[in-house]
Parts: sequence; C-alpha cells; structure tokens
Amino acid sequence: MEKENKMKEDKNKSKKYPPQTGVKKSGQSHPANKGNNKNKTNDSAGDKSRAADRPPRKTAKQRRAEAKVVYESSASNRQPKKQSFAEYVESQKKNKQQPQSRKLLAVRNDVEDEVKELLGADEQTKQESRSKTPVHKRASKAQKAAREQSRKNTSQNDRETERKQAEKTEKTVKKTTENGKKLKIMFLGGVGEIGKNMTAFEYGNDIVIVDAGMSFPTAEMPGVDIVIPDITYLKENQSKIRGLLLTHGHEDHIGGVPYLLKELDIPVYGSRLTLALVENKLVEHEIFNYRLHLVDESSQVQLGVFKAEFVHVCHSIADSMAIALKTPVGTVFLTGDFKIDYTPIGGQVMNIHRIAELGKNGVTVLMAESTNVERAGYTMSEVVVTDTLRKVFNSNVGRRLIIATFASNVDRVQQIIDISKECGRKVAFGGRSMSKVVDTAKKAGVLNFDERDVVDIEKVNNVPDGEICILSTGTQGEPMSALTRMASGQFNKINIGKNDTIVISASPIPGNEKDVYKVINNLYRLGATVIYSSLADVHVSGHACREELKLMHSLLKPKFFIPIHGEYRHLCQHARLAESLGMDENNIVIPEIGSVIEVTNRKIAKKDQIPSGIVLVDGLTVGDVGKDLLKDRRTLAEEGIVLVLVGVDTTQGIVTSGPEIISRGCIYTGDDSNSRTVEDLKNLANTALQEIDLKELNVTITKQLIQKPIKSYFRKKYDRYPMIIPIILEN
Repeated sequence: MEKENKMKEDKNKSKKYPPQTGVKKSGQSHPANKGNNKNKTNDSAGDKSRAADRPPRKTAKQRRAEAKVVYESSASNRQPKKQSFAEYVESQKKNKQQPQSRKLLAVRNDVEDEVKELLGADEQTKQESRSKTPVHKRASKAQKAAREQSRKNTSQNDRETERKQAEKTEKTVKKTTENGKKLKIMFLGGVGEIGKNMTAFEYGNDIVIVDAGMSFPTAEMPGVDIVIPDITYLKENQSKIRGLLLTHGHEDHIGGVPYLLKELDIPVYGSRLTLALVENKLVEHEIFNYRLHLVDESSQVQLGVFKAEFVHVCHSIADSMAIALKTPVGTVFLTGDFKIDYTPIGGQVMNIHRIAELGKNGVTVLMAESTNVERAGYTMSEVVVTDTLRKVFNSNVGRRLIIATFASNVDRVQQIIDISKECGRKVAFGGRSMSKVVDTAKKAGVLNFDERDVVDIEKVNNVPDGEICILSTGTQGEPMSALTRMASGQFNKINIGKNDTIVISASPIPGNEKDVYKVINNLYRLGATVIYSSLADVHVSGHACREELKLMHSLLKPKFFIPIHGEYRHLCQHARLAESLGMDENNIVIPEIGSVIEVTNRKIAKKDQIPSGIVLVDGLTVGDVGKDLLKDRRTLAEEGIVLVLVGVDTTQGIVTSGPEIISRGCIYTGDDSNSRTVEDLKNLANTALQEIDLKELNVTITKQLIQKPIKSYFRKKYDRYPMIIPIILEN
C-alpha cells in the first residue's frame, strides 16, 4: 500500500509540475526545486539586464502569422509544404467521418499499396488491442464495429454509384466527340511550299491560329512585293477565333501578321523578340489597336478549349518556340523551325527534357518541320561558324571586312559583334532592315553590345580599313539590298575595292542561286575577295536534319503524324522517315494548302477543303492583283505591246486619222529599220475598218476586228504574241 501511495504521489507531482522543454531562461529553475534555491545568491543581475535588452519572445501564433505573410508575398519563392505519405496515413486514421473505402480513392496509384499495407497494420493492432479489452467493455465496441460496417456498406454503394456515373459521363463525351466535335486542322500555307506558314485548329466553337507568314514572289509574279495566305475562312468564322500563336520571328512566320490584324481583331501571343519584330511591322502599317501578349518557355495560355504550352527550341533566331497544343482529343505538338544544338550562341539549349515529358504523357499528333529532311546526319552547331569567322578575321588583318547575313539572325549578328571587339574592330550596320532589327533586338535585351563600338555607316570611310567591320543585308541577291547595291556600284556610302573581303554568311534559298551568284561575280569584278558557303563553313542551317528529326519522333512517340514546312517532296520524305521508325502509314497524312484534317482519339483522316490560295500584295494594294493581271504583266514583259490608234468621224462614217502604230518591247519603231512591218500593220487595220459601217460604230466589235489580223501577222512572221491594243478616237 505504501508503494502504491508513493506512485500516486509522484504521478500527481508530475502533473502539477510538468517537465519544461526547450531553452531554459537564465536564472529560472524548475518549480519543484524552488525550495532548494533559497541559499543561492542572486548574482544574475547582469543576465537579467541582458535579457531586458532582448526583444520579447514571440508566441507561436505570432510566428504563424508572420509565416503566412511571407508565403503570400509575391516576391517570395516559398512553396506550400506537401503532406508526406506517413502524415497522410495518420490523418486518414484520425478522420472518423470519412469511410475507409473513400480514403484510398484520394491516393495516387503508385502509393496505394503502401497505404493499404499501413492501414492493414493499423487494423491488426486494433484487433490485438480488442483481444486484451475486458469482457464487460467489449459489448460497446461490438456495437461500434457494427456501425462502422454499416458505414462501409453505404460507402461501397456510393462508390459503385460514382463509378457508374463516371462511365456514363465518359460515354457521353465520346458520343459528343463522334457527333461532330472533332479536331479540325486546316492548312492555309506552309505545306507543299517554303514559307507562308499558317495553320488553324478548330474544335467546336473555338479556333486557334499558329503563325501568319509570308513568302516572296516568284518570277511568274512581276510587280508583286510579297505573297500572303488567303484568310477567307478565318474572316467567315471570326467570332470563333481565340488567338494567334507565333513560334518565332522569321518573315515566313510573322510576315503576314499586319495583313491578318487589319481584317481580324484577335490577341497575339509570342516571345519577346518575336513580339518586338511584330510591333515594328504594325507601326509601319499604322496599326495601333493591337493586343500583344508576352510568353516564355514556361507559359501556358488557355484559349477556349485549347491550352497552349510554349517550349524553347534552338533555331537561327533567338526566342524560338515549339508549341504543345492541348485539345479535347489529345496533345498536338508543333515543333516550329528547330535544330538540336548543344552549344548554342545564347547558351540556352533546347528543352529536350520537357519534350520527353510531353512524350511520356502522350502526344496524339506530331506536326514537325521537314525543310532539311533530305540531309543525313545532324546540323552543325553555331560554334563552327564562330571558329570560321574568327579565322577570317585573323587572316584579314589590315583589310576591310564586309559580312552579309540575315538581319533576323540575331545570334549570328552577336557573334560578329563579339569577334569584331576581340580583334579591335568597330562595327557598322548597312541596310535599313539590318539597322532596324539590331535596334529592336537590343531594346528587347536579346542583343548586347556597347554603343561606343558602333560607327555610323555614313562615317565608315573615316575609319582605317583594318579597324572596321560592316554588317549588311543581301545574302539572297535581293535587288534593293545593301550588298547588291554595293556590287553594282549604286551604294554611295561604300565603294568596293581590292582591299575588301566580303563574307556571305548564308546559303542561297532554292530559286535564288542565280541572283546570289550574280552578286558574287560583280564583287569579284570590282577586285574584292569573296568568301561564301561553298568555300568555308561561314553558315550553318537552322533546321533539323534526319537524325534530329528521328530523335524528335522517338522522344514524343506520337499516335499520328503530319509533316509540315516544306515542299511536297520534303513532306513525302518525312512521311517515309516516320514509317521507318515504326509508324503505321495509315496514321500519317500529307497535307496540302486548303486541306482539312480531322482528328479523334482513334483515327486521323483528310476530309473537306476550305477556301485557300494566295493573296498578292503590290505596294499598298492587297488582293487587287489577280491571275488576269499577272498574265497581262507577263505578256508585256515577254512579248511587248503594240498600240493601233485610229480617229473616226461617226457622222460622216470615215477615218479622219491613222491608223498609227506604236510599239514597246515588240518591234522598234524609232527609225526606218522596221518601216515595212509598220506599213503592213497599217494596211491590215485599214482593211478591217473598211468592213465596218462607221456611222453605226460598235467600238468593241471594231477593236476585235483590228486585233485578229494583226495577231495572226505577228504569229506567222515573227512567232510572237504581243499584246495588241486598238484605240478608237471618235470625233
């Protein structure tokens, strides 16, 4: 009994004076030992004074409040603490209101077994505890077990109901998809051709556009400045359009944006350099009511039922993006223009890791560029160009350097500026587009250089040849570019001579070879030394070759594939490449301009056509130049024109003057060398007029009667088909 009383006394004492935890304050002792401290001298005055100087200790409530403020601050990177698996299991044990059958529904599949095992162990512990419970207390626990079992049965019924409801909802969604709400991919440009890239995605009442590019006119389009896609379908469905997504800032992807925004008031999404270049174009076109939204590689944009995620890729212009477009039928991945460069100039490598993650999560459609699909291996890194350019600088000491490159290739421009500074040369920018892009890229923070290292193009002649490097446009032999005018002696600021070395840091675009080589020949005639891609590695492509395309297919593992961005032969080669990697040919569709490809979870197929084609821009006029006008221009350029002027008095029914013959581009009428031909033409016109009653003159019929014999004359005698235009002057 004494032992039991002593244990109770100790127990009560421990309750009265609980043990202290944490840091004990100076001079403070446990209350249980208070009587033992009477003989201690109070020599802690210094400690007390120091304690008084300290700030008061914060309560737990205050600390929690402060932590909440820090968490809510926008400048803080603090993330909410995630619940561990053990804490989750413990909370499930304590939560009596939530049935155990529902507990496992909230846990991820990969830890479900672990949670079940832990909960099972807990049930076993309860069972052992129940066996040790006294008999007179077991009845109430049995009643609790009965109530728990009843709740479990109810929970199982609820779970079965939820499962049936989910299956019903899934069937409804599938049925809705099959009843017309399929993903439609419509091609307005960029397939079967190089340039003019533009694709529209439609699902239900939502449309998203990717890129709005332009292309340059061919030789069959005299007088045309640029070519843009026909957007008739988009104008007819303007209310459905949710936005325009841009992959990068090259002209074949953004050149048509001003013409698109003149017709459609839609938001535009792109990277910093891309939007900066677009804004320049909009200001030039006097478009000020626009909505530009900046994105980066971590951005995700919700546009109706579509959700666009931007992924950084390497290309020959900074801030290039691929787009993962998440749709109700799955993810569509558009590579944009890309190459895999492990040593890019800007230092930002392609986000292959994120691309692999998207492939792991599942990609329904891959739309990959095909420009370099005919080239084996890998595209060379930009580092190769850096090494070559450095050798060119070192081997041309004392000579003036003129380097032509694409103005939009900002990374290449940065390379040249950096090497020029290393070699003690100033830099000058020649050409309007070069100066504008450099200024825009610098403001956007993509291009970095010291303004003191730049010389105005007007003052380059005041700088010694060995201390200057001129960057210019004209890599494709454009008639009005800086390099072309230098080669023809029409650039008044610079005269090419024997002490000049010209580097053309680009490869001719197919179709431009003749113009490029003409410029090179003219530069040689002026005594300059010319270095171009055939002689040295002064340029590398910005597009992926076959092995890089294979890697993209392998990472994404798409269900369906649509090759884009290339001529038709490129698209066919890319389709064969996909087949060689194991893709079923029935899951590959080769599009053409105007094609509508419908995609569901199970199949892909080419369906209807939409209005499509090209719109020709001539000066400030858009779409006014059609096929007939182009035909007339070609005829004038190739065959020339012949005018037949006749004066007629309709009251007397006689010819009062003429016929007079005026020719331009057909026969020369400035001297007597073709006098016989001119007389023959006059006689033919007079013969035709004699067959007509001039008192009842029908101008249209009269013109046709004059045209017919003259056309036949030129065909038989000269095998020419000039444009014949009779002009009837009525007195």
